[in-house]
Amino acid sequence: MMTVKERPRWSIQDKIGKGYNRFWNNKQFFRVVKGSRGSKKSKNAAINFIHRIMKYPWANLLVIRRYSNTNKQSTYTDLKWAASRLGYSHLFKFNESMPEITYIPTGQKILFRGLDDELKITSITVDVGILSWLWVEEAYQIETPDKFRTVVESIRGSHESPDFFKQITLTFNPWSERHWLKAMFFDEETREKDTFATTTTYHLNEWLDDVDRERYEDLYRTNPRRARIVCDGDWGVAEGLVFENFEVRDFDIQETIKRVQETTHGQDYGFTNDPTTIVSSAVDLPNKEIWIYDEHYETGMITDDIYSMIESKGLLKASITADNSDPRTIEELRRKGVRRIHKAIKKADSIRHGIQWLQGFKIYIHPSCVHTAEEFNTYVFDQDKEGNWLNQPVDENNHIIDALRYSQERYHLNRNKDTTKTHEAFKSLGL
Repeated sequence: MMTVKERPRWSIQDKIGKGYNRFWNNKQFFRVVKGSRGSKKSKNAAINFIHRIMKYPWANLLVIRRYSNTNKQSTYTDLKWAASRLGYSHLFKFNESMPEITYIPTGQKILFRGLDDELKITSITVDVGILSWLWVEEAYQIETPDKFRTVVESIRGSHESPDFFKQITLTFNPWSERHWLKAMFFDEETREKDTFATTTTYHLNEWLDDVDRERYEDLYRTNPRRARIVCDGDWGVAEGLVFENFEVRDFDIQETIKRVQETTHGQDYGFTNDPTTIVSSAVDLPNKEIWIYDEHYETGMITDDIYSMIESKGLLKASITADNSDPRTIEELRRKGVRRIHKAIKKADSIRHGIQWLQGFKIYIHPSCVHTAEEFNTYVFDQDKEGNWLNQPVDENNHIIDALRYSQERYHLNRNKDTTKTHEAFKSLGL
């Protein structure tokens, strides 16, 4: 074990800043933090876990995200950063390929898993001590409480140490008041027993740079409803939502594509502030269902990047309907080999018509499409000065939705009738 002299001296407040003292010391079974972006909740959790692993030799930590491949660039990186910030990196072995982190003096583990197959998580064992703690990062991405409870079952057993405690920590950005997390941990009548739940905001982050701080504060002016979520960490409200007909649901992508046999793709362009997006869906016209199964959402993409992304998704030969406000990018992509990419029509009042078309379907969003789910939960109609709802959405946070509208033009604008299946579907819908 490392001696006291070998351990660097540091102040907790110097490392975590203000606003997280209750979180840091809490030992209730559920420790839940929802908050705005930039509120340092994930960084604080990472520092806290590194500190606690070293303090309690019986402890091991399981870190969960909805999909295992997202851990490496988020929670694993945060915990590695936390060890460095505390001056303890040399005491940990970082296995990036798994990923896995081992506290060298004792052999305690920090394990990383995804909910790709939640049943496998319940059988995890450790060699030293007890699997006593669970950190669920971006908990909002877990679709159902049943899926979450399956993971909680992995935290079991006891230890003779007098300071032993088990704990489930959840960190997330809130998007909708309809999510099960609100009822389970924040509503007084239905919340779980032995729960500590709190909300944090970017105001607590002393280390946020001026550019990010100004960007958050400007959102209060440009989109107050979205600012309540992004800046204040409040729940998104259902009132005024453009779409009420969607559901985040786990489904077999390949089976769905094979069953529906009708896929479509749309693309929207951005660069500095707005992302370039692409969205893919299976469209079941006879049953009026849209199954969104893939997305891309990234800023700063040049044409070569966009081409590489399309190629990696196997869409070079697919029909892609793209934003017609950037004809140069469309032509460059076509010359590179995206042969069937074409401009969206964008007729007069096309946004309203496109929205009405989508509102006529039941829309299922695969949980891997996190930006799609976020947009559907925050895309709202505008209001006049008296607070009356207008028949026009706020032009914010809709880059996936715009791409989805473009992809649907071939159906409701009657631009593509190249298959018998589509012909028959049109007739069945009276189009």
